[in-house]
Order: sequence, then C-alpha cells, then structure tokens
Amino acid sequence: MHTSPISKKAIKNAEAIAASEIRAPIFDLIKASNPAFSAEDYISIEELNQYRRLYLKTVLAKEQGDLNQLDHGMMDIIGDNVNQVNKVPAQTEATNLTLGQRMADKIATFGGSWTFIICFFTFILVWMIINIVILASDKVFDPYPFILLNLILSCLAAIQAPIIMMSQNRQEEKDRDRAEHDYHINLKAELEIKLLSEKIDHLLVHHNKKLLEIQEVQLDYLQDLMDEVKKGSKAS
Repeated sequence: MHTSPISKKAIKNAEAIAASEIRAPIFDLIKASNPAFSAEDYISIEELNQYRRLYLKTVLAKEQGDLNQLDHGMMDIIGDNVNQVNKVPAQTEATNLTLGQRMADKIATFGGSWTFIICFFTFILVWMIINIVILASDKVFDPYPFILLNLILSCLAAIQAPIIMMSQNRQEEKDRDRAEHDYHINLKAELEIKLLSEKIDHLLVHHNKKLLEIQEVQLDYLQDLMDEVKKGSKAS
C-alpha cells in the first residue's frame, strides 16, 4: 500500500502510479501545486487523470492565447500599413507652392478642359463674324486672312506651352515624391511580412510540439483504459 502525497489517502497497489513514470510536463504541473511531491512518491490513477485533464486544458488555452496574439499582431501590422498609405497624399501635397506654381497649375487645368476649347472656338467665330460683317462697311480692323487673329493665336500658344510644361514638371516632382513614399511603405511592409512569416513558422513548430505532447497524454489514457479492461477480464 502507498499513500498519496496529494490526497493523503491510501492507494491500492493496482491503482498506484510511480511519480518517476509520469511524463515530465505533468510531473511539473503536479509539482507546482504540491511542492512536496517527488520522484519517489506514488499517486492514484484517478489523481493522475485529473492532472492530465488539467494539463490538456492548460495547453489548449495557451495555444488559443498564442493564436489570438498572432491575430492582434497581424491587425496591428495591417493597420500600421494603412496609416502609412494614408499619409502619402498628405506628405506630397504639404509642399508650400509659390504664386507662379499655383497659377501654372490653374492655367494648365483650364487649358486642358472642354470649357477652354468651347470658349476659344467661340472667340474665333465671333472674331471672324465681326470682321466679315464690318468688312461690308470698309471699317474692318482684321481683314481676311485675319493676320491679327493669327498673331494672337501664336502668342497664346507661345505662352501656354511653357506654362503647361511648368505644371508637368511640378507634377513629375509630385510623382517622384509619391514613388519614394511608396517605396518606403513597400519596404516596410516586406520586412513586416518576413517578420510575420517567421512568427508563423515559430508558432507552427511550437504548435506541432504541443500536439505531440497532447497525443502522448492521450495514448497514456488509452493505455490505462486497456490495462483496466485487461484487469477486468482476468478478474471475471
């Protein structure tokens, strides 16, 4: 007969389990709740099964906590990347513009719109109609082929072209700034993905190790059940 150091009750020899035969994780769990427990002691199969169930619950709860922590880490990384992406337009548009740059942007925007095209053709038609009508009274100021109108159009084209080029050059600077910010964000995202991949690999290895430990405890359960069945069949 042996006495259990946990319940302080006597244990039948058929139900006694030596502490030296208990798996290390479960032995450590028993030791944590019963500091006086040692490798020379014995406990009952019922007590051992209680600690086995407690060990399985602890392992499963820890695994769930690791998965939740990984989920939170992924959400933080995704949220951080979204914040960085949202900052890009603000950073590129935050540059202080001069009066000439603002005027160049507005003129280039207006010059490339249907409003400018319609107004421009309307002006040409009105100019031609006025000169053709006034031509009958011999007071025409720009007779056909409209030399003054051609001069105005040439001056307009000569002025409009460099203004549009100024706006395009500034747009290229903005595009370069955006490309640089995109590069930094993509580089940061790549590093974080690598770090997350390493965390997942580490978690998988740790998870597989815990699964093996759980399977070993389950095999111990099955072995105990088979021993009980054999004892029952012999007794009958």
